[in-house]
Amino acid sequence: MIVKTDEELQALKEIGAICAEVRDTMREATKPGVTTKELDQIAKDMFEQAGAISAPIHDENFPGQTCISVNEEVAHGIPSQRVIREGDLVNIDVSALKNGYYADTGVSFVVGETSEPMKQKVCDVAEEAFEAAMKKIKPGSKISQIGKAVHAVARKNDLTVIKN
Repeated sequence: MIVKTDEELQALKEIGAICAEVRDTMREATKPGVTTKELDQIAKDMFEQAGAISAPIHDENFPGQTCISVNEEVAHGIPSQRVIREGDLVNIDVSALKNGYYADTGVSFVVGETSEPMKQKVCDVAEEAFEAAMKKIKPGSKISQIGKAVHAVARKNDLTVIKN
């Protein structure tokens, strides 16, 4: 999407802020003993309060408000009665729309402490790759330049990017 008006920019900022707040609230609530379904309910309640709609439900008839992947789940984990445990690698993906404008955000993190250093490495490298991508974003940037920056960080750290 090319933003052409201040109204469009403000609408994108609004839904972006909603998604970021949902993401951060869900992350804070992710503790050992909570289920991914309970985390997803947080998103449902917050979307309703903000007048937003879950994009996965709206666009794909997904069975959850958000995608919550744990450990071996690569992406698009379905919220369920799965209980979060200490040391789990969790990815929360939040996407929503309001008044026709979409935003999407996510975060990966380790719950508490882990005896598997690779889990924390994945999170750290993902953050580094995100920062490298953000440095490439400017008017006229090609998506391929952004992708190359992400791949370069992964490769430098002996990791790969999963292709969809």
